[in-house]
Amino acid sequence: MKKISTSTLQRPMVICLLAAFCCLLWGSAFPAVKIGYGLLSVSSADSAEQLIFAGLRFFFAGVVTVLFHSASLSWLRLPACSSLWKATKLGLIQTLVQYALFYIGMAHTSGVKGSVLMAVHVFFAILISAKLFHYERLNAPKLLGCLCGFGGVLLINLSGGGLGGGFTLLGDGAVLLAALANGFSISLFKRYAEGEDTLTLCGYQFIVGGGLLLLTGLCFGGTLPHFTGQSLLLLGYMVLLSAVAQTIWSALTRYNPVGRVAVYGFLNPVFGVLLSALFLREGQQAFTPYSLAALVLVCVGIFVVNRSDTPGRGAQADQQP
Repeated sequence: MKKISTSTLQRPMVICLLAAFCCLLWGSAFPAVKIGYGLLSVSSADSAEQLIFAGLRFFFAGVVTVLFHSASLSWLRLPACSSLWKATKLGLIQTLVQYALFYIGMAHTSGVKGSVLMAVHVFFAILISAKLFHYERLNAPKLLGCLCGFGGVLLINLSGGGLGGGFTLLGDGAVLLAALANGFSISLFKRYAEGEDTLTLCGYQFIVGGGLLLLTGLCFGGTLPHFTGQSLLLLGYMVLLSAVAQTIWSALTRYNPVGRVAVYGFLNPVFGVLLSALFLREGQQAFTPYSLAALVLVCVGIFVVNRSDTPGRGAQADQQP
């Protein structure tokens, strides 16, 4: 990201293309995780094994990010003590807490409900950015755009069978807390990225968070999986998608209002459903009129949120830390 200027990362079309690309990568993680569980014989009820799988993914994503950045600089990029402390706090919230809660929650709720509840992280991100960190204004058009986007997510998931069942604390509650951790970490990264190297911060927060996920899984009785050629290739893909998507997303968040970027997160479950249809043979559930209507609602929501920041005083205030 060093060769891309700040002004380029603030162009609406660049934000749109890069954010959508990140969401496409993250959306592909839904079928990739399911395929990975099958290849590694990881039970859907075995939280310890799931945490180990997640820990390996994010730990090596951090290693890849740091090595790539170091290669571009021709020297090993080690963080200063202050930077390492920031990366540690980010790793605790953004990787350890979020994904521990997410994987535990998903073991006790349906995939449909989980994907809808996780999409609430967009609301949390915009609300926390405006009210807690004071990065931007929270106005009616921004809220309307969020509602449109969430309506699209809800619609595409309803097309796959509805949202039956009551609220469970260990399942639905854990996923909602994971969404809250995600929303908070976006604004926290924006604050910590001021004066810091984005790639270094991303890489070491992954290493810290992924390493703690791995240790947590081992402490709860999980064992390292026996990899085959296929499962290693799949893990390699998930490592790369995590490193690439998080690095790009973090750079966009650093140089733009949180809401302008976070609203694209509504595309995650949409891409997840469509890609699951392709790779998990669930086409009858995904390729329906609901899918098209959902994409339209998500796009309308993104447009409204981006239009809610006028080029005058309000937009300038959005850029202040």
